[in-house]
Parts: sequence; structure tokens; C-alpha cells
Amino acid sequence: MKYAICNETFENWEHDRICGFVREAGYLGLEMAPFTLADRITNVSTATRAKLKKEADAEGVKIIGLHWLLAKTEGFCLTSPDLQIRTATADYLVELAKACQELGGTILVLGSPAQRRIPLGFTKEQATGFAVDTLKRTIDGISKAGVMLCLEPLSPPDADFINTAEEGLAIVEKINHPNYCLHLDVKAMSTEPEPTTEVIRKYIGNTGHFHANDSNLRGPGFGSVDFVPIFQALLEKKYTGWVSVEVFDYKPDPETIATQSISYMKDCEMKARNLLPNSLR
Repeated sequence: MKYAICNETFENWEHDRICGFVREAGYLGLEMAPFTLADRITNVSTATRAKLKKEADAEGVKIIGLHWLLAKTEGFCLTSPDLQIRTATADYLVELAKACQELGGTILVLGSPAQRRIPLGFTKEQATGFAVDTLKRTIDGISKAGVMLCLEPLSPPDADFINTAEEGLAIVEKINHPNYCLHLDVKAMSTEPEPTTEVIRKYIGNTGHFHANDSNLRGPGFGSVDFVPIFQALLEKKYTGWVSVEVFDYKPDPETIATQSISYMKDCEMKARNLLPNSLR
């Protein structure tokens, strides 16, 4: 497995310090939240992007991509009935794709539940139409940047739109372009009607990225979720993407979260491999 961790876990740490620490802990990838860099990604200069990439490279860490794409921004909404807002949102997603490319990444995780609500007075079907329209407007820019946009189902009550992998895949299929796929998140899958392992087995072939966390908002191993069957499902389906730690509860501290999460995941991966047929180990 290729392990990464999200940079917002390390609040107020300098980027080079984050890179050095996560590499020492055993991670090879770093996932970035744009709001940790500036209020808008367009305010992060090309020179700054190059510096961030260089600092990561120097520590042997790859910046794998961006997530929380629209968080803490204003004026953007994937599901807006207003064409101008949808166009502005699409344009900003393309700017994020350009930044991702310059940072050395290839993945955009589109979660941002506050910017994809079902508009008041509209149906889920209408919201789906608005979202598909917004995303189709990004196709040229996303494909030119060479990145994958991974649509993330999220649990209620955090989100009221795209709550299941089935709903996410339906939108991906409407876009019908190879640079668009699903993202799976353990916390979000915990509210799916099917067991998490079955969701993985059913949808991992359409998935470009994977977040590891617990239903209690903490890191892998900090709650009740057993990751052995999760890794068994990933290994059975020959998932080759990143497994990235994303937490929402930052207790007790970044160092403990990072080191104990990867230690737990590696142990679970080893146990999961031992449960596989020899041909899959």
C-alpha cells in the first residue's frame, strides 16, 4: 500500500517540517488542503507552488493532490441553479487542477459538503443536473492538467447530496470522461446501507483515491473500525492508489495521529495479506 496523510492535520506547522516528519513516520505522500495555503488557490503564486514541491521532493515525499477543494471559500457552489455561480465554480476547479499539477499531484478530491447542498426549493434530481453541468464545464481544464477529479460521497448530516457511492458513480457516469472517478472514505462509508467491505468490493474499480479514518472522526486505529477486512478487500481487488489518512478530530496531537495511524494500518495490511490466497499476496 502507498500511504499518505493530509496536511491540515499539522496545523501551524511549516511545510518543510511537515514533509520531514511524515516521511520519517513512513508516509510517502502528502495531501494538501488549499485553505492551508491561502484563502484561494489563485493567491498561491507559481513560485510558491514550486517551492512547496521542492521542499517535499527534498524529503522524499510526493504531494499527491488536493482535497477540501472549495472549503472556506465564498461564491462557489457545485449545485447552484445560478449559471454564473456554476461557471465560476467550474473555473475555480480548473485553477485547482492547474495548482495540483504544478505541485506535482494528480488527484483532486471533491468533497466540500457546504458547497454542494440541494438548493432550497429544488429536488435532488435538479441538483444532480446542476452538478453535472458544473463538472462538464471543467473537462477541458481537468484533462489538460492531467489530474483525476475524484467525487467524494459524504455522510449525512454533513452532506445532503451524494451520500452514497452509488449516487456518486451515477454522476461520474453522466460526465463520462476518464479523468473523473469516485473517491471512497471509511468514515463516509460507515453510514452506507451495505457493509464497508462490500462497498469497497463493489466500487473500488471506479475509485481513484481512498481516505482512511474512523467513524469517530479520528485516525485508523483510534476507534472501533477494524481495518483488517478493509485492507483485505482493497488487496483482493488489487487497488493500487493511495491510502491517505484524513481526520477531523485532531486529538491528541499531529505526531501521535500520524505515527499511530500508519503503524496500525501497516499491521492491518500485513494481517490482511496473510488472509489472502497465495496468488494475491
